[in-house]
Amino acid sequence: MDDRTLEAIERETQIAGRQIFARLRIEPPSILQREWWDERILERCMQDEALKIQMFRFIDVLPTLRTPEQIVRHLQEYFLGDERLLPTVAQWGLQLAGPGSPAARPIAQVVRHGATRMAERFLAGATLEQALAVIERLRQRQLGFSLDILGEAAVSEPEAEAYQRQYLDLLEGLAPHARAWTPAPLIDDGPAGPLPRVNVSVKLTSLYSQFDPIDPPRSITAVAERLRPILRAAMRTESSVTVDMEQYEVKDLTLQAFREVVQEPEFRAYPHFGIAVQAYLRECEEDVRALGEWARQRGTPIHVRLVKGAYWDYETTVARQREWPVPVFTAKWETDASFARVVLRLLEHADHLRPAVGSHNVRSLAFALAASRQFGLPERLLEFQLLYGMGDPIKEALVQLGQRVRVYTPIGELIPGMGYLVRRLLENTSNDSFLRQTFTEHRSDEALLRKPGPEPIPAAPALPHEPPSPAIRPGAPHPAPGAAAPVAAVPPFRNEPELDFAKAEARAALQEALGRVRRRLGRLYPVVIAGDEVTTAGEITSVNPSRPDELIGRVGRAGPGEADQAVSAARAAQPEWAARPPQERAEVLFRAAELMRGRRAELAAWEVLEAGKPWREADADVAEAIDYLEYYGREMLRLGSSRLLDEAPGEVNEYLYRPRGVAVVIAPWNFPLAILSGMASAALVTGNAV
Repeated sequence: MDDRTLEAIERETQIAGRQIFARLRIEPPSILQREWWDERILERCMQDEALKIQMFRFIDVLPTLRTPEQIVRHLQEYFLGDERLLPTVAQWGLQLAGPGSPAARPIAQVVRHGATRMAERFLAGATLEQALAVIERLRQRQLGFSLDILGEAAVSEPEAEAYQRQYLDLLEGLAPHARAWTPAPLIDDGPAGPLPRVNVSVKLTSLYSQFDPIDPPRSITAVAERLRPILRAAMRTESSVTVDMEQYEVKDLTLQAFREVVQEPEFRAYPHFGIAVQAYLRECEEDVRALGEWARQRGTPIHVRLVKGAYWDYETTVARQREWPVPVFTAKWETDASFARVVLRLLEHADHLRPAVGSHNVRSLAFALAASRQFGLPERLLEFQLLYGMGDPIKEALVQLGQRVRVYTPIGELIPGMGYLVRRLLENTSNDSFLRQTFTEHRSDEALLRKPGPEPIPAAPALPHEPPSPAIRPGAPHPAPGAAAPVAAVPPFRNEPELDFAKAEARAALQEALGRVRRRLGRLYPVVIAGDEVTTAGEITSVNPSRPDELIGRVGRAGPGEADQAVSAARAAQPEWAARPPQERAEVLFRAAELMRGRRAELAAWEVLEAGKPWREADADVAEAIDYLEYYGREMLRLGSSRLLDEAPGEVNEYLYRPRGVAVVIAPWNFPLAILSGMASAALVTGNAV
């Protein structure tokens, strides 16, 4: 897209944004309304990060607490003793509400009622009847809806079947009511004709308990069996179904499953299926481009719900824990910029991808509106989607501008609803939250409509210069007599990242390694002592524990005689090995770690076949073995030099570590590579023969 078009979109964005802001009616609730108290709680959380963390932890666990005593005990554990979290009066009340205290019941009732009331702000009820009342109020305000049944990942097949029944009951139950609703052209009609009045959102992880990217064919086959009846019910009732996007781990699997099912002949001509995409993912723009090409080949449009993304904390934490690339943009402005780019991609493919823009950011909404006008698209081809219980003034402003607005409306029980509630509270209290900046901090329209970009970073203060250290001082390491010169600096220790089997290349590598290993099954592996193969009287037969008829190999069975030979050989090697400098012994471990990395898939494949380990556990065992080698090597570099102690006239006092002698390693079977490697390498690197 050329610069002139982008400049025109930017000018139109500023105009559209001011039109939205001009229509925002923000009337603060009075002290007599419950919304006033809710906002005071949220405001306090915004001001105190420690309080916010403790409150969300408590809300998350609250549905599992059965008795008043349990609720009070958890309140005491989370909040008691820190007046920064609760004022003195509240601290005093919690202290009195100990075991057996009559104060426990009223405190528990107040807390549970408050949390339930807060949840009701974001949930439309737990039953179809409650949802219908909410839907009718939305339609009176010229707002559409998309119902979402809370509970994102089924943990058993009966639970997954129950979720499927709920969706089927929802579609069938809403249909007769939908036919009787008073027509609302703003939300019921689109440029191409009537739109479905009923819209539901489905999470694929709720339909199959083993929905896992490590096994795409099985996952897609199973989830398709549960999804097809829902799609048939949608077609029968003239409803719309959108597949929600969840954690990054299942993103590619979700896209693949959606494409495969809705392009089946039975569903291919129906234009009211859709899928969500998340702008905070670095791959989002490419995913939308691929969706556009696929939808063109399908021949029938789909709708695409573009959202910023709701799992940012989870994605960044998991990626950093596992030493994987962080899949999301780490700065809020980068996500906003990505959102704008993806809007343009959607509009470029508007013949095949019907755009639904989900955001509470007026800048993002105005940009989408401006871009659709610049592209010359029909009015209301673009749909805006916002969350139930959030940003109501923005919804009303868009409706006043004649735009079609749909409200993402969760329904469900309190326990699965708590996870959703915590996410919404995190969003409302985030420093980067547009709603917070708009309705609480009252930032200017100009600031809120500014084009996404990095905030200026203040220069860091200069650090004081540290004087050079003396060459030798008490407690400092110095080379032991006869030690080799120091080796080049070794990078700090980092855990070996496990493979991400959501990636096709990781799955292909292990699958190929399994094929190579299977071609080597059944061989004889003799005992080796001092570098020589030794013939033994007996053999140990190793079979695949998950396929007992599959022979892995035959191993020489060592007896007392072979054990004596091995100990003698180790004793003979001990003096020369112990005399090697610590740096040299550490380097042996580092080289071994590098060799393991090069044969990582092969080693994991052996564990899959010989130990019956699932792929992830087999790969994790290899990664842990590499960790032992890298960590113990670095520890030897740290411990290998002697240290000076306090000096006395005429004396030099130092302490250092010396090898002890031969080590015998008998490793357990359950972590066949990691524990063996850890036990052997720790002894070896400290100068002991093994």
